[in-house]
Amino acid sequence: MNKEDFLPIERTPQEEITSFIKRPSKWARFKVNRLAVVGATIILVMIVLAILGPLISPYTYADQSLIDANQSPSFSHWFGTDTLGRDIYTRVMYGARISLTIGFVAAFINLVIGVTYGGIAGYLGGKVDRIMMGLVDVLYGIPLLLYVILLMVVLGPGLTSIFVALGIAYWLNMARIVRSQILKVKNEEYIIAAEAMGIPKYRILLRHILPNCVGPIIITLTLAIPEAIFTEAFLSFIGLGVNAPMASWGVLASEGISSMRSYPFQLIFPAVAISVTMLGFAFLGDGLRNVLDPKEGDR
Repeated sequence: MNKEDFLPIERTPQEEITSFIKRPSKWARFKVNRLAVVGATIILVMIVLAILGPLISPYTYADQSLIDANQSPSFSHWFGTDTLGRDIYTRVMYGARISLTIGFVAAFINLVIGVTYGGIAGYLGGKVDRIMMGLVDVLYGIPLLLYVILLMVVLGPGLTSIFVALGIAYWLNMARIVRSQILKVKNEEYIIAAEAMGIPKYRILLRHILPNCVGPIIITLTLAIPEAIFTEAFLSFIGLGVNAPMASWGVLASEGISSMRSYPFQLIFPAVAISVTMLGFAFLGDGLRNVLDPKEGDR
């Protein structure tokens, strides 16, 4: 060995400058992603409309006036009225409350079950992992929509039944993603060091492993919300949704399709609300993927 082997490596001026350039923050990367900003704006607008929209309407979602039945959009009824004379604007705004609530609650149940199940399977590994993920593979063999329909038939129509059915049925993808992320992280040196220090496994999992899986979890959660909204709309469309007189967007679309030829506006407004919300979450999910997992987003 020579002394030259231990001399510091000289860097070019360009390398010196580059070393001081900070990588853009996640918030900065998010702001430059136009689709993500559009998606977040759409979702925020929908939430504001769901909260404040019904407050500026003189009607309730259940008010009926057969004299005003099937009126086209006007100053007194912005989105028109349905076959019972109920104000469609008010029902769409109330429907936003129900549909968004279903999406967020179902996604939260999905999060709790999926993270818990996938976290235990991935961290314990071995035989426990094989048994637990084997069960997931079996459940994946059943079409999830059929699984939800069967649960709804057993539980009966209603808001609580929808929460339970969607939450129980759609956690499989979350569990798989959490498990795969934990398998990548748990063999890192700092995890091995924590185990060697005798730190309890549950603390290692909660404080050191799961925080490193937050990105994929948030992305999956964002995409689970519109999936729950769309599934609820389908269930309401076939008569397994919320009970009357409450109306989700799926119920309104189901009611509107029966008079689509004569009064297309009764279907158009709830259908547009569903479509715009789905696009908003899709844009936001794509943007979050680019921000939280740039390698995956560039594929």
